[in-house]
Amino acid sequence: MRLWTHDRFTFPLPEGHKFPLPKYRLLRERLEAGGGVEVHEPDPIAWADLARAHDPAWLERVRLGRLTRREELGLGLPWSPQLVERARRATHGTVLAAGHALDVGCAMNLGGGTHHAGPDWGRGFCLVNDVVVATHAWRAAGRIERVLVVDLDVHQGDGTAALLGPDPAAFTVSLHGARNYPFTRIPSDLDVDLPNGTGDDAYLEALDAALDRALAEPAFDLAFLLAGADPWEGDRLGKLALTKAGLRARDERAIGRLRGAGLPVCVVLAGGYAEDVRDTVDINAATAAVVRAHAAGA
Repeated sequence: MRLWTHDRFTFPLPEGHKFPLPKYRLLRERLEAGGGVEVHEPDPIAWADLARAHDPAWLERVRLGRLTRREELGLGLPWSPQLVERARRATHGTVLAAGHALDVGCAMNLGGGTHHAGPDWGRGFCLVNDVVVATHAWRAAGRIERVLVVDLDVHQGDGTAALLGPDPAAFTVSLHGARNYPFTRIPSDLDVDLPNGTGDDAYLEALDAALDRALAEPAFDLAFLLAGADPWEGDRLGKLALTKAGLRARDERAIGRLRGAGLPVCVVLAGGYAEDVRDTVDINAATAAVVRAHAAGA
C-alpha cells in the first residue's frame, strides 16, 4: 500500500497547543510497523498550483509571513517558514494520493483535510485547502472533471464550501456537529447537522441518507473523503459520541459505497483531538486498514 506523509517537517507551537502534531509521526510509525506499506515524502507543492485554488494576494502574505494579527488568530497557528513548508508538502501529498486513487481505486494521504481554508483565508489550523488544490491539479492534467467531497470531520467544511460552492462540476457533503466550530457557516451542497451526543447508529443512518443524495447526482470522476477522527466520543473538540468501532464502520460504509458506485476515492485525515493522541492514531490506523482493503494496487 502506497502512502504519503509529511511528518518529518514540524513547526514551532506554544506549550500546550491543541494541534496534535505528534499524531502524524505516530501514525506513520504504526503503519510501518504493521508492514506492507510504501511511504513517500512529497516535495513542497508549487505556488502556481496553490494559486489555482487560492487568491494570489493571500498566498503572497502566507509566503512572506505578512498575515495580519486577525488572520493569524483565525488560523489558530503561529506563522513560521516551517509551517508554510509543512502545509505545502501536506497539500502535495493529497495531490499525489488523488492521482494514485485514480490508478488503483483507493489511496490515502497521512495528512490533509484542511477544509477551513477558503479563497483568501486560513482558519481553524488550515492554511491552504488541499482537497480543492488537488481537484484543480487533476482537472488541469485532464484526468477528472466532476468531483464529490464527502467531509466526515466533526466540523463543517466552510472553506471547501466557499471554494467549490460556485463550481457546477463539484458536489460537497458535510456531516458535522450542529453546535460546533465554525459558528458562521458557508453552506455546502448538502449539510447534515448532527446534535451533540449523536452515536454510532444515528450517525450511520445519516451517512447513508447523505450518500444516497450525493450518489443520485450525475456521475463523478473522483471522490475525496475527509475521515476525521474527531467525531469520537472522547475527542476534546468533538461533542459527538461515536465509538472507535463506529468510526471504522463509518469508513467501511463510506468507502464501500463510493467504490461500489465506481468512484476512485482519495482519503485524507482531517481532524482528531483526543486527550491521548494514541486514541486518534488508533482511529486513523483503522481508516488506513479500510483504504488498504479497497486499493486494487495495494
